[in-house]
Amino acid sequence: MKIRTWPFTIRSPKKCFLLGLLCWSLLAIPLTAQMGGYGRRGFGGGNYASTAQQGADYGMASMMRAQGYQNLQNSEAAQNYQTAQSQQIDNRKKWTDTYFDMRKTNRKARADEAPSRISHEDAIRLAKSVAPPRLSSTQLDPTTGHIQYPLVLQDSIFTPYRSELDSLFAGRASSGSGLQIKDFQAIRTTLTKFKEVLKEHVQDYPSSEYGKARVFLNSLSNEANFPAS
Repeated sequence: MKIRTWPFTIRSPKKCFLLGLLCWSLLAIPLTAQMGGYGRRGFGGGNYASTAQQGADYGMASMMRAQGYQNLQNSEAAQNYQTAQSQQIDNRKKWTDTYFDMRKTNRKARADEAPSRISHEDAIRLAKSVAPPRLSSTQLDPTTGHIQYPLVLQDSIFTPYRSELDSLFAGRASSGSGLQIKDFQAIRTTLTKFKEVLKEHVQDYPSSEYGKARVFLNSLSNEANFPAS
């Protein structure tokens, strides 16, 4: 190998290597001085070890710092988790308490607004007070079962219903007792149809006469609840 440099020539490789090392050393000295040099804190003033033992100590310290930081992070995470769990339990308890408080309040409000229960005797008195008046013996003969209808109900359009009721009440009077269930239901059915037809012709009669006819039919329906006397 032959390397030419100016103004002379170096033929030996060993000499060439030594010369290069010398040149590098000369260049490195000023650079090292500018960067703070080598020392116990390392190149350029950094935190580097100058011996193997010092390097091991630095490594151990770094590892311990990292482990301590990790333990701190884990502890904070555990505390945050416990806080979140506690908050969640508190929220569930508050929601449950609120739910049952609302149900209790609702039941009390409904109980306060509900009408008071009446006794059996009060129910009987109330039913009698709203029941239509009973028919006199001239309106319904208890012996023969003959029915004396008001003038409006004597209209020919009501003939089928009058005939049916006359037959049912005549049978009631002849038996001398209350109606059988089938006869009772037949009277109620016939009277319901009677009222519907009367309502359809409400414009054909004076209001006062129409009112009397409705009250009469209601009373006749009420008589079916009593035995013939």
